[in-house]
Amino acid sequence: MTENSSVSLGVRESFLLDDRIRGVPPGTSGLDSSLVAAEHWHPAEGRMALPVLTLDEAAFATNRDLFLRYAREQGVAIAPHAKTPMAPDLARSLVETGAWGTTVADIRQATVMLRAGLTRLIIANEVGGSGGASRLAVLAGAWPNAELFVFADSVDAVNALAEAWRANAALPPLRVLVELGAGRAGARTTAQAEAIADAIMVAGGRLLIAGVATYEGAAAQPQPGRTDEAISALLAMTADMFLRLRARVGGNAPLIVTAGGSVFFDKVVAALSPVVFSDSNATLVLRSGAIFFHDHGTYDRSLGALDARKGFTIGGISASARHSFRPALRLWAEVLSRPEPGLVICGMGMRDVSFDQGFPTLLTVFRAGKPLPMPATRAEVIKLNDQHAFLSIAPSDDIAVGDVVEFGISHPCTCLDRYRVIFGVDATGYVRHAFPTWFG
Repeated sequence: MTENSSVSLGVRESFLLDDRIRGVPPGTSGLDSSLVAAEHWHPAEGRMALPVLTLDEAAFATNRDLFLRYAREQGVAIAPHAKTPMAPDLARSLVETGAWGTTVADIRQATVMLRAGLTRLIIANEVGGSGGASRLAVLAGAWPNAELFVFADSVDAVNALAEAWRANAALPPLRVLVELGAGRAGARTTAQAEAIADAIMVAGGRLLIAGVATYEGAAAQPQPGRTDEAISALLAMTADMFLRLRARVGGNAPLIVTAGGSVFFDKVVAALSPVVFSDSNATLVLRSGAIFFHDHGTYDRSLGALDARKGFTIGGISASARHSFRPALRLWAEVLSRPEPGLVICGMGMRDVSFDQGFPTLLTVFRAGKPLPMPATRAEVIKLNDQHAFLSIAPSDDIAVGDVVEFGISHPCTCLDRYRVIFGVDATGYVRHAFPTWFG
């Protein structure tokens, strides 16, 4: 824990809770969200509408403080990707404890964060052609003091931005990041990236070269060895392109180099720090977002791989990322049926939990609000329908209709977007805050 751990989570936007929202007990109407802690809701006790997603606030704060400490010690900045929770209060918590800025995936997400007072934003994506460029210009005009960065991976995209900014002479120049890529968007060659930079330079001062961007996670391959090769090649091209951009704009222009998801951020730091640190006017900005939530599935496995390559250090000492970061999300569901001795049906399905990178993991079974001993044999989710989870158990396991099951999830990004409200819980599991989300 760092000195920032005293900064608690909180909700600045009050709104009304009622029983149309997941988790809110039936019969609730017009409850001010700022008063939710006084209701003493606990997902295992039977009052809350299930299924429901909760956030372990202490785990989130631990992850926040740990990763911000890592970034400081490495001399890098971080603009956490807000697309994961789309919860402005959680994004603000990261900025208030030291994040350089916030990352979003599109113009609407940028609007959400700007309205929440988060004004340094990386739009880590292209915005499209003339329509997207015009919409971005409108947004920039509405928030003239915002510091916006946008990706561009083609001359066409740059020309569309230039046209929109020429049509709005009152707008300050737009900061454009030349995006390199593999497996997803991004220029594939240095020649293509140079052409993008040329287009920015000839935009009559309406656009500024702000640096270079990439996303190394999209370069991953099925074989780990090939993943290492692909990511190393992409990061080497990114470092080279940064030097080319510096030669174009001169030494006085501030530039950023941005990359880094929640899986290979150590590779980004190792590959890009040398070239960025040798430049007195450059900043390396990571965009990791899911790491603040961690999970019991795909990110747990990924941090295990990071540990195997000894990629995480704190205080100059190699540490286990897998054991240092804590899963912060839980999905709670009730046992609806035990139609066969070895099968339990829980009231949770594909509409309620992520499944694209692994099924949820059983953590604890509660009966009348009290935890039961864990099954002697492994109980696991083997199938999901829209509203049902199929839990394979041993015939002797003590799991009954009406029990509440606490699950860990795999892949926060595709779980959080199913919920209008994330209920933050304290160390005893009682609801402390209601964080509104803005997925649209």
